[in-house]
Amino acid sequence: MATRWAAVVRRLPTDDWLVVGWVLATEVLLLIFGVRSFHMIEDKRVPAHLGWLEIWNRWDALHFQRIAEAGYSASDKLKAWFYPLYPWCVRWTSYLTGNSLVAAFVVSGIALLIAAVIFRRLISLDFSDDVARRGVWFFLIFPTAYYLHIGYTESLFLALTFGAIFAARKERWWLAGVLGALSWATRANGIILLPTLAIEAAHQWYLQKRWRWQWLWIGIVPLGFAVYLLLNWRISGNPFAFLKMRGQLFHMSFSWPWIGIKSAIGNLHRTPNQAEIVGGEEFFATLLVLVCAIVSWIKLRPSYATWITGNWLLLVSVTFIESMPRYAITMFPIFIFFGMLSKSHFWYGVITFWSVLMLAIFSSLFLRGWWVF
Repeated sequence: MATRWAAVVRRLPTDDWLVVGWVLATEVLLLIFGVRSFHMIEDKRVPAHLGWLEIWNRWDALHFQRIAEAGYSASDKLKAWFYPLYPWCVRWTSYLTGNSLVAAFVVSGIALLIAAVIFRRLISLDFSDDVARRGVWFFLIFPTAYYLHIGYTESLFLALTFGAIFAARKERWWLAGVLGALSWATRANGIILLPTLAIEAAHQWYLQKRWRWQWLWIGIVPLGFAVYLLLNWRISGNPFAFLKMRGQLFHMSFSWPWIGIKSAIGNLHRTPNQAEIVGGEEFFATLLVLVCAIVSWIKLRPSYATWITGNWLLLVSVTFIESMPRYAITMFPIFIFFGMLSKSHFWYGVITFWSVLMLAIFSSLFLRGWWVF
């Protein structure tokens, strides 16, 4: 056993182990920060037993945990709004941990380790190792990076998405298709993998001038969405029930992008808290992603530009923008640009300070049960 472990250690590059260390360190520091922040702000002790995890069990995490424990039910049709792969993974892992809350953190933690390692390797395909390391660093300390560690879908979704894109870059198209399908079974914006992988295939054809039948594996990506439609049909009798649920849960509908942006600007005139959270931060994140999307078409591969542009359009083409700072963490070209820009010590310090400062503020509010994206 020791020999096998030593072989694994030797097989992984030093930079991969550095990334693994960063993930584990940020996980531990975030949990410690959570407890101490809760004590200071709430002026009460963290609940006994698993309280250090329970204080992070807020909002959507509660729904995922209940689905993991009880499954989907026709008596609670709104649960069908949530894509199934993450709660299913939590349910399966809970058989080993004996607790669904612990299982949620285990699933997110393992998925984040995988996502961070693949992301570093993905960046290294086009840029220096320094840019790759810095890109992963800014990914791990992004202001909404606490969602990567807790009972949310972000880490699993990114592990599958990075895996699919990396497999496509390595021309392992069967794996790209399988991981893409699993990604779409995790979150709605898995749909953007279809054009992303198609553009990657087209780019490879442009460079190689050679047709490959393996590109047809992209066609299995919608199987993840088919599972979601089947779930909606089984619970409510309508495979597209989620469209109606969107209006019931969030009171939003599809619209032109400028309508959503205008609503975010209008929110700047609300109460101070709402002006900052649903106004200023939503608008800033929307603007940041838009700038990175535009620059992506000049500086990055067309498939990466397709990914960030498609996600941005999906999120702003609504009557009001919601959770853009949280969803921005899945738009990985942002962190590639941060890694490139931070070659300057000045910008490295500025971006790091901004990220850590906002991460502390947002996670502290989240711990109190406030809605923070």
